Amino acid sequence: MDNFLSGKTALITGGTRGIGRAVAVALAGAGANVVVTGTTKEGVEKAVKELGADFPGKVAGKVADVKDSDSVTGLFRWLDGVQWADGVPGGLDILVNNAGIGRFKTIADLSPEDWRNVIETNLTGVYFCSRESLFRFRTRGGGYIINMSSLAGKNAFAGGAVYNASKFGLNGMSEAMMLDHRNENVKVSYIMPGSVATEFAAGGTKADWKIQPEDIAEIVLMLVRMPARTLVSRVEVRPSRPAQK
Repeated sequence: MDNFLSGKTALITGGTRGIGRAVAVALAGAGANVVVTGTTKEGVEKAVKELGADFPGKVAGKVADVKDSDSVTGLFRWLDGVQWADGVPGGLDILVNNAGIGRFKTIADLSPEDWRNVIETNLTGVYFCSRESLFRFRTRGGGYIINMSSLAGKNAFAGGAVYNASKFGLNGMSEAMMLDHRNENVKVSYIMPGSVATEFAAGGTKADWKIQPEDIAEIVLMLVRMPARTLVSRVEVRPSRPAQK
């Protein structure tokens, strides 16, 4: 096993299932200590138990709501105090902003609550988590932020107004953050998948033509493996043979 991330700690928001869960498996498999978050105690405990069975002493989890600034602050303060089984002290090297939700309605039919929930989860939550990470990266000498966006961040679609808005915004924020912090030894990348076979997408996990979560996890590994001199700032990912309409 290539433990090229040994001694590193990674935080994956929304890491209890789907893409986030696959990323957690991949990073732990590469030697990283991994923290996953979710919004329910049951989901976090289940993920930590299952992942911990394969990677003893290398997986932890905490309930956190990324759209709540106090919750995010508490998450990072807790992470600072974690003492890993392999002697690695608390702290953070890699942040994967994966937590996200979707509401697919026209603006006329979209409630203010739906608007706020999507924007605050998909965009404001990335701001909260990235800001806390950047404070720590400055004292640690660098780090990596990977934002999970979508092809919906460049291709609008009917019924996708608020989701499109959140992902268009995420792409812009990611690029500006990359420019702001790259001379601080901080890398920022964003991944734009098309149709991924998760519970999030229409048709769920059963469409075999879709991208698999493990495919996205492989891209995350590719990004963090790149030499320090090289940054892949954006990755677009599509099914190679999409379903015919």
